[in-house]
Amino acid sequence: MNYFVEGLQGSGKSTLVDKLSKLKTDCCTVKEGDYSQIELAWCAYMDEQTYQDKLNTYPDMKDIIEANTYKENDKRIVCYTKIRTDNRDFYKDLEQYEIYNGRVSYEDFKQIVFTRLKAWNQDNMIYECSLFQNIVEDMILYRCASDDEIIDFYKSIRETLSDKDYHVFYLKADDIVGNLNVIRKERSDDKGNEIWFPLMIDYFDNSPYAKEKGLKGEDALIGHFIHRQELELKICKEIFPDKCTVISSKNYSDDELSE
Repeated sequence: MNYFVEGLQGSGKSTLVDKLSKLKTDCCTVKEGDYSQIELAWCAYMDEQTYQDKLNTYPDMKDIIEANTYKENDKRIVCYTKIRTDNRDFYKDLEQYEIYNGRVSYEDFKQIVFTRLKAWNQDNMIYECSLFQNIVEDMILYRCASDDEIIDFYKSIRETLSDKDYHVFYLKADDIVGNLNVIRKERSDDKGNEIWFPLMIDYFDNSPYAKEKGLKGEDALIGHFIHRQELELKICKEIFPDKCTVISSKNYSDDELSE
């Protein structure tokens, strides 16, 4: 069995992943930025020539880049956020090779997602936000896809995963604003200056979706999160009803994790 932990930012995914890892001691945990056969968030996805060019661009970092690189067929996956360097340009450079936020065409995006899901052969894994969050965000904010188009996308995902053993735990946030306020404080510097939330608002405000709809600011971002959760819950109900357990993000028992 494999487990996917899904939910909005601030819903407690990391906490649930840690709890599951203690309950499912035969499972390995994959968090955002780790190498995964499923997810490519915070990872650069590039061809061999581009990868060799980057090694030549950063010769002093060659060893650590290679240590955080994985080969899949003719592609290289660099878990660049696992690399520690004072060279901020390195992160900006590698970020452009992520597949999300409209960085690749929709046809390429679909091919990458479905090819990797079909090839997935790991077992006894616990994955943090690897099935919903980044795909749904990309499709809403950067593809301006309708709910029906996203649901159809997940119908194809369900079909692609037809021979896989997995279960989704979805953390439903009853107080989205309250959850966000907690994570805003947690992701602030030692002087109380918020770090994460301003970046999140900027990410939303500059998305094609927000620009097309004339949306901007904190209230619009919260409205997006409300819509996203409603959509993800609909996907759980309509597409993964036998593969998903919806639990309260801040109030669940170990018995609910027995799937």
